Amino acid sequence: MSTLSSTEFTAIDFESAGTAPGKTDAPVQIGTCSWSSTDGVTDTWISYIHTEQDITWSAQKVHGITHEDLRDAPKMMLLWPKIKRRLKNHAVVAHGHGTEKRFLHAFPGHGFGPWIDTLQISRAAWPELPSHSLGDLCKSLGLEDKVTELVPKKTWHDALYDAVASIILLEKIIVDFDLHDQPLSTLENPDTSSWHRLRH
Repeated sequence: MSTLSSTEFTAIDFESAGTAPGKTDAPVQIGTCSWSSTDGVTDTWISYIHTEQDITWSAQKVHGITHEDLRDAPKMMLLWPKIKRRLKNHAVVAHGHGTEKRFLHAFPGHGFGPWIDTLQISRAAWPELPSHSLGDLCKSLGLEDKVTELVPKKTWHDALYDAVASIILLEKIIVDFDLHDQPLSTLENPDTSSWHRLRH
């Protein structure tokens, strides 16, 4: 049985071009960060991703990425070896993992997982908090300085910064609730019933 203390985790975050009428969204930046209870944070990695799709005004306002930034960036498929090396045999972490799962569908049958969603875990851990967005959680839990120390000169809605924030949030949950010896399945299906009750 895999326990949390023996599991290697890799957080992943994508920034996107934004949705436009009649077009599917496309990734423009990826960031990953690994963590284990023995080694702490390791192997932070970031890359822009080339896309022919226009970056919407609303998306650019959020993350600040322009087509000029993507001029020499590799296409998503060319990043496969680097992504595979970081995610294979790791528990994959994301905050609200819908976007990350969707963009990884570019690689059919990749087999990554299990998936750990820090949004759902934080709702189970702190159901009373008014917001469980990644930024609000890190601010209310005092984690921002630690994230910034690990990735200086970056900020929210940078794919690496958000990936590191997710992994630091996961670390806090494992440490604060003393989950080291718990099975990995503890984090796969967190009990969010208290959070739902407080919303009704």
